[in-house]
Amino acid sequence: MEDQHNEMQPVSVGDWVLTLFIVSLPLIGIIMLFVWAFGSGTHPSKANFAKASLIWMVIAVVIMLLLMMLGVFSGMMSDFT
Repeated sequence: MEDQHNEMQPVSVGDWVLTLFIVSLPLIGIIMLFVWAFGSGTHPSKANFAKASLIWMVIAVVIMLLLMMLGVFSGMMSDFT
């Protein structure tokens, strides 16, 4: 019963400030996103935030890889002209 009551409480502003600070740390932030996204006992809002952040990180990495491949391809094509 206590767990259900805690899940219904919103995440406080102070907790969000601490969460965003931790996420901004280079290696620790990524590790904590995985812990919050897939660990048990995390508030559902924070778990959803972590999952969404990880999805955006994957999208950004894919776009960067595509742009890098485009740059390499452009460089290769300029050698033939």
